[in-house]
Amino acid sequence: MAEQMRVATFNIDSLDVPPKATVALDDRIPLLRPQLERLKADILCLQEINGQRRPGTAHRSLSALDKVLECTRYQSFARATTLAPDGDGVADVHNLVILSRWPILNFRSVRNALVPPLSYRAITAVPAEAVALEVGFERPILIAEIEFDAGRTLTVVNVHFRAPLASPIAGQKESAFVWKSVAGWAEGYALAAWKRTAQALEARLAVDDLMDADCDRIIIVAGDFNAEDHETPLKILVGAEEDTGNGLLAARALVILDRSLPLDRRFSALHHGRPQMLDHILVNRPALARFQAINVHNETLGDELVGYGRTRHEAGSFHAPLVAEFDLP
Repeated sequence: MAEQMRVATFNIDSLDVPPKATVALDDRIPLLRPQLERLKADILCLQEINGQRRPGTAHRSLSALDKVLECTRYQSFARATTLAPDGDGVADVHNLVILSRWPILNFRSVRNALVPPLSYRAITAVPAEAVALEVGFERPILIAEIEFDAGRTLTVVNVHFRAPLASPIAGQKESAFVWKSVAGWAEGYALAAWKRTAQALEARLAVDDLMDADCDRIIIVAGDFNAEDHETPLKILVGAEEDTGNGLLAARALVILDRSLPLDRRFSALHHGRPQMLDHILVNRPALARFQAINVHNETLGDELVGYGRTRHEAGSFHAPLVAEFDLP
């Protein structure tokens, strides 16, 4: 009987400690830890893991995550993390983490390495910008090589694309969510969409590089894409033959595994009553050959917009975790 491998992804929603966090970690653990345990993952991709300052140093650690993982199956797992922009330790916010029960041979952060920052001069900025500025990605991609058996490896790509919230434009905001003009908001929203689309392109180029190096490697791309199946970021990352127009490229396309979920279960977030599938697990054909099943744990999911307005402190996450099962070769 073939051994099973379970790969999961979960956006934990700004895991941190006060004063940056509005909810004490001890109040979040009773909700988050059972969700993680239920996944029974062999490989776990996490998003929105914030870094905590080490006393007396300028470096940050993932002490909040360490506490959540205490006494769980993941406490002793191998770990890969994204790095701060200067490469010195983890970042303040939005770190990506991959946990594995097997050895992680190597890992790397990819941020504007394959897609350069946009050179952009804001149209609606107040005062007007004299020169174009570089607009880069706030969040990197995390790529890890995992040895699941002696001499046999697979590649996991953990992503968190830019949310569809307008990027700041100088002089155009009254407060965090209040804009001074429609034009300013529209430009900010266009910038955010560019970032999300360009992140998808960078992930696609990284996948192509992996396939060029080894066409038979197992590749799994998981995370919070902030986009649904039909939207541009997913189309870019998938690279379907109906889009390239070339059937000979079909083997290089990725497959969205959550398409196998029933429509009434196919959502990982709720926004103003609308179910959305924003979190995904994608695979290449060698991984698809071993795919068995996928599940989304969305039974307790609350409405994000209603929650922000009515819930005093949200202790859980507004994202549901996904877990996929594979037969190991």
